[in-house]
Amino acid sequence: MTDRLGPIPFDAMTPAQRAAAQAVIDGPRGALYGPFVPLLRSPELMAAAQRMGEYLRYRSALGTRLSELAILVTARHWNQQVEWAIHAPIAAQSGIGQDVIDAIARHDVPAGLAPDEQAVFDFCHELQRDKRVTDGTYAAALALFGEHGVTDLMGLNGYYTFLAMVMNAAQSAVPPSTAAPLPD
Repeated sequence: MTDRLGPIPFDAMTPAQRAAAQAVIDGPRGALYGPFVPLLRSPELMAAAQRMGEYLRYRSALGTRLSELAILVTARHWNQQVEWAIHAPIAAQSGIGQDVIDAIARHDVPAGLAPDEQAVFDFCHELQRDKRVTDGTYAAALALFGEHGVTDLMGLNGYYTFLAMVMNAAQSAVPPSTAAPLPD
């Protein structure tokens, strides 16, 4: 598979691309990688996406552990290898059990989740699979996370779906990772 929208050499970037790239490099990510490589073709879109992602990844009301779980469910739904390669190790470092990560990779429902993890998994799984969530699933997430947390959970699903679509269409190269690739 060929990377359709691979890296642009810094000296070949337009001034707008250079500014957008530098903003990502200067932020908490520290480098231009993953979805920001193809998105660089639209610097304003990339800048807007980067700001949303920075909030959702680093400051969401759910915290890192639960945000990473939501990202993994979304990455698995979209068979997105780049997201998986980046976020499976972060999820493990953030406290998501390897057995949970492996189950999600296999399209299995993980066993033995903590109540907050179960609420996130159920919400994300239903939203990705059914394009909606049941009243019971919504109520469980609302009871644990409040409206702010549920809104951020919806945002995580939408944002990482957007990135998955960009990288799947661009056929973005998968970075080296300690995570095993998603099985077919």
